[in-house]
Amino acid sequence: MTRLADALRFLTELIAWIATPWALAAHSVPLAVLSVLVLIGLPTVFATPGDKKQVIVPVPGVATIGLVLLQLAAAVLAAWAVWPAWAALATTVLAAACLITEQPRWRRLAATRS
Repeated sequence: MTRLADALRFLTELIAWIATPWALAAHSVPLAVLSVLVLIGLPTVFATPGDKKQVIVPVPGVATIGLVLLQLAAAVLAAWAVWPAWAALATTVLAAACLITEQPRWRRLAATRS
């Protein structure tokens, strides 16, 4: 189940990294750039020890869960804002599947302090 959860999470993150700046660029290019920095940068810098091999700034597990939820929400909202309904629906189903497969990891993370 871990490999499936990792794959679904990565695909959802990838969609967030693409769709969010795409959705925001119509309103503000600097905001679009900032969204990429937030969606990629925060999880790169902040991580829960034991969840990643390399941790730059250790945070409790609930912070890592929050970052994943941010990615999922960004992917779904941005997909509905800029993509055709079939692609947005597929993204929503992917995010829901990710939520389900992430549960064992989140239970472990919820018990982890930085």
